[in-house]
This record gives sequence, structure tokens and C-alpha cells, in this order.
Amino acid sequence: MTAEELSRLQFALTASFHFLFPPISLGLGLLLIVLGVQSVRTGDPKWRRLSVFWVKVYGIVFSMGVATGIVQEFEFGTNWSEYSRFVGNVFGSLLAAEGIFAFMLEGGFLGLMLFGGSRLGPRMWLFATTMVVVGAHFSALWIVMANSWMQTPAGYEIREGTFGDQAFMTSFAEVVFTPSFVPRILHVFAASWMVGATFMLSVAAWYLLRGRHVELAKTMIRVALPVFVVMSVLQLFVFGANQATVVAEKQPEKLGAMEGVFETRDCAPMYIVGWVNESERSVSGLAIPCLLSILVDQSPQGTVTGLETFPEADWAPVNLVFQVYHLMINLGMLFVAIGAVATVLFLWRRRLWRTRWMLWVLAVSIVLTELATQAGWWTAELGRQPWVVWQVLRTADAESPTVSAAQVWFSLGMFVVLYAGLFAVFLFLLNKVIQQGPVEVEEDTGRASLPDTFGEIFSRRSRVSKVTG
Repeated sequence: MTAEELSRLQFALTASFHFLFPPISLGLGLLLIVLGVQSVRTGDPKWRRLSVFWVKVYGIVFSMGVATGIVQEFEFGTNWSEYSRFVGNVFGSLLAAEGIFAFMLEGGFLGLMLFGGSRLGPRMWLFATTMVVVGAHFSALWIVMANSWMQTPAGYEIREGTFGDQAFMTSFAEVVFTPSFVPRILHVFAASWMVGATFMLSVAAWYLLRGRHVELAKTMIRVALPVFVVMSVLQLFVFGANQATVVAEKQPEKLGAMEGVFETRDCAPMYIVGWVNESERSVSGLAIPCLLSILVDQSPQGTVTGLETFPEADWAPVNLVFQVYHLMINLGMLFVAIGAVATVLFLWRRRLWRTRWMLWVLAVSIVLTELATQAGWWTAELGRQPWVVWQVLRTADAESPTVSAAQVWFSLGMFVVLYAGLFAVFLFLLNKVIQQGPVEVEEDTGRASLPDTFGEIFSRRSRVSKVTG
């Protein structure tokens, strides 16, 4: 393999591994606010117990997200220096804004959320939690904004710079509101809230299956299930449809790869499952007639541009993009079905608590939603190839010219070893917290009695102590 191919593989590995954690942080953050509001509003100790428990989980997930995210910023310089040189004046500004405005906000209040519970009143603890969650969403906004600019670049010009041709920002507003940004950020937020909801549903279902923390588990399901149901419907029928419209207009080659459309046609079908024969330029599988045309043009006779309209050198790997895209779509339809069945069982005399097969489905749902978010990210990135910045800079021209294949092989091997170790530690700590479960929380004259130290997750028996003064 060449240095370019290995660098692409390495970035795919590090980005995919990192992307396991931000969706959980965003989704759990939203639910933490719900738990905190209920704790302040009702004064019921169960909400305090759940807040303490999920703050511990959030801290573990957040730590993994930070540790794995920093690596990618270094890779821009080590493996993709030509990319950094060419677009640094635009892309670098967005990453700097993310660090200054977003990461500082969430990082500044994170310590108060994790360690200051026994010294803060319930309302101040809720405020700190809210600031962390707002900061996390603000951080995601800047990152998706930067990636959206790579998908549909706007607000820039190319001119001679110190190091040759470079992209320079001409309009901050156009860069920020590049055409694909708003549909993509809504898509990302909805997906993340689904991931957070299924994480809570998974833990709650596991407790019910084991007969542990039964009442608290039921409360968790009451909080998380509505979020999952609403977001799954919106994701499939609103945010996903808006995404398809923008892709059809701004990146027709990507849409052609996503659905295996080689010839321009109207009444284009949308496949449920299928296989693309790239040599014969054909697709076989189960399809719904005219659905793709309806999706992108709101008309059965809408025209979908085929790949043959464009040079073959500009095509993405068609079958690979087709498969990961349909994995995401089919999982999205499955989530709607899971949400509908779970809701019916919940409303029907609370039979959900006793339907073990459905509880097992909910217990593994976090794996499915994580897989769906990964498939969506792969679709976006693979479908953009061979461009790293759409129709501006090719991936082959973005690599570092002095990095050898042997050097990338070495770093790739180190990443595999280190990430395997990190993931093992993450699962160990996460399992320890879940096995301990929500602990009793002693009240202290109306003060929030959250953990004094986050290190309690390492103790044999976790207990929250009173703190005076």
C-alpha cells in the first residue's frame, strides 16, 4: 500500500474510533439536563441518584472523546500537510473557533459538574451541567461546520500565498452557512440524541432483565424512550430527506454512488438492499419505484443525475458507498419500528417491563445506533472521494510529500495497539460504574450531594458522603 492509502486508512481508523464518543456525550448531555431539571423541580431523591450515576458515565465518555479527538488535529500536520497548507486559512479558523469558544466553555464547567456537586446547590449544579452540554453542542457545531465546508466549499478564493496557491476566506458568513451545513448539523444532533437515548435505554433494560434498580430503570426508560422515538421519526422522514435534497443539488456524483445511479433518469428507484456491479454499471436488489425521485425532487418524475454524466476519475467507490449508505437507511427504518413497538408495549398496561425479548432489543440498541452513526459518517466521507475539498483539492494532492509508507505503517500499528488498550480500559470503567448502579445520595440541608471525587468509580463500594462547609 502507498503512503497515501495508509494515511487514509489511519485517518479512517482514528476518526471512526473517536466518533464513537461525541454522539454519546451530546445525547447523554441532553438527558442529564432533563434529570437535573426534574431533581430541582420535584426534590425527589431518585432524580438526584440518577444524576449522580449518569454524571459518572458522562465523565468517562467525555475523557475518551477528548483523548481520541486531539489525535486527528495532529494528523492534519503529519499526514496531510498539503491539505493544511492549502486550506489552513479557512479550515484552521473554524477549528480555532471551536477550541476558543466551545471547548473552553465545556472544559471550564466540566470540573464543577464532575467534582463540585457537594459544594454547589442543586440549581448551580444544574447550571454547570447545562453549560457543559451547551459547550459540547457548540463544539460539534464548529466541527460539522468545518466538515461541511469541505463538502460544499463557499466564501473563499484561491490566490498565491507564501507557500503557493492557498484558499483564503472572503466571507465568514458564507463559510459558516455553507449550503450543506444546516441540514448536516440537524442530522448530527438528532443522531447523537438517539445514541444518548439508546445508551440510557440499554442500561435501564439490562437492570430490568437482572431485576436490579427496577424503579430507577423504569424512570430512565420513561425519560429516554420519548427522545428515541421522536428523533428516529424526525431523522428518517425530515432530516434525512433534507440531506438527500442538498446532496442531489450540490453533490450529484455522491448521490449517484449512494444509490448506484449510472444513467440520468426520471422516476429513479430507491433500493432497500442491493449490490452494485461496477464493471457492468448495474444494480440488482429490492427497490421501491420512483422513491429516489420523490425524495430529491418531491415528484415521481424528478430527474436524478447519473454517474455517467461525470468523468469516471471523479467517481467515489460506488458499491462501498452504496452499502454503507443503505446500512444507515435500513437501521433508521429499524429504529422507527423498535420505537413503535416499545411505545405500544409501554402504553399497553406497561407490558414493556415484562416483555423480555423487547428488553433485550433495547439492551443492544446502543450498538445499532452507534453503527448507524458510523455508517452515516462513512457515507459522507467516502462519497466525497476523490476530493478532500469538493472539486477544489483532491485527496491524492493533500498528503504530506515527505512521509513514507513505512512511517505510516508504524504509526498505524501503534494506533491499533493504543486504541485497543484505551477501549479495554473504557469498557472496564464503564462496566464498573454500571455494575455499581445508581447509589444512595445523602441529603445535606438542601445541598446537592454529588460525588466529592470522580475517583469513586475505582472504589469497591461507591458511596456519596456529606460535605459541610
